[in-house]
Formats: sequence, structure tokens, C-alpha cells
Amino acid sequence: MKQHPAAQHSATQHTVLDSPYGPLTLIATDGVLSGLYMVGQRHRPPEETFGERDDTPFDEAADQLAAYFAGELKEFTLELRLVGTPFQRSVWEQLRRIPYGETRSYGELAEVLGSPRASRAVGLANGRNPIGIIVPCHRVVGANGGLTGYGGGLDRKKRLLDFESGTALF
Repeated sequence: MKQHPAAQHSATQHTVLDSPYGPLTLIATDGVLSGLYMVGQRHRPPEETFGERDDTPFDEAADQLAAYFAGELKEFTLELRLVGTPFQRSVWEQLRRIPYGETRSYGELAEVLGSPRASRAVGLANGRNPIGIIVPCHRVVGANGGLTGYGGGLDRKKRLLDFESGTALF
């Protein structure tokens, strides 16, 4: 049976960039950034799904990440392919609206989404964010301002928040 052209598989590539937070694996689907994962990250897909290693689709992402880590970029302007449920995508869109150096609680995000009792669901969606750092899930904290779960580890979360607030000690 012949496959319909619209059903053809997407082209996936990946690269690995060094960062102050360890190696970052970037994934592109059809040339658009669809993943950014840290070593040991919870919910990191299996490496065999990353596609071939090819730096080509990642020039702009690499430049913006370098500027971010240099303290020169406060807001990413990359095209992203965020794959998830409609609720997850709405949470991830809200994460992108949290300003650099600021935090929001899971409850505050749930309120903005019109579901004030959904803070646990917001937390689960936050944890499934496929594009860490660029979609800043590290900027979400507990209701009391305390650090709570982070797929990249609480140490990285603290370091990212300290970096953005200007209190980082490298």
C-alpha cells in the first residue's frame, strides 16, 4: 500500500552543546527546535529518537543560548515545535511569558489558565516541557516560593534561578 505524502515521517536531527549546566542535547524536527534536554533529565526521550547528529539546523539556537549564558539575552525568539496535549501546550505558552529573573507558582499559572484548582496538573505539564531553559520551566516554584521538582534536577534549577537573579556564584 502506498503511503500518502502527508503521512511521511518527519526529519529529526540533533546536536550537543556545552553549557554552564552540562551538555545540552538539542533536537530539531523538520528544521524547527523541538527538544532541549540535559544529561540525566527526567522524561528525556531515548537517544535513538534524536535522529542523526547534524549541527545545521541549530545555528540560531546555539547563538541565542550562548547570548543567554553570557547574560546578554533575556528572551528567546526561536521558532519552536512544542508537541504535547492542548493543556500542556497552554502551560508551556504561559511559561514563555514569565519574565527573565522572575518566578511564578504552579497555582499562579493555574489561575492564569482559568483553572485555579489545577496546580498539580500544571506541575505535571511543567515537568513534561520538552524544551528546557528556552521554555523556562525552571522559573516555576512552590506556593511558598520554595524550589520544587525540576526535570533537570533541583541543583540546576537553583543555579539557573541564581544566574537570572544575578546572585550566581560560578
